[in-house]
Amino acid sequence: MICIPTDIPAELCAIDDELKAIYHSKDSFCIWVFNTREDRNRFMEQTLGMDKESRADCYVKNYA
Repeated sequence: MICIPTDIPAELCAIDDELKAIYHSKDSFCIWVFNTREDRNRFMEQTLGMDKESRADCYVKNYA
């Protein structure tokens, strides 16, 4: 396990983990929040193999 200590806002921690998708690259860490578990799972399937920019575009177009 690799743990990178950081301050996460309490509001984000309070959200059910099943409503969050997490992505990281060498220079960023992204957390997307969804209304339902089904939306989160659909997003994960749709964005499999995408880079950060493509995932972010997909989120904005379909879930934001």
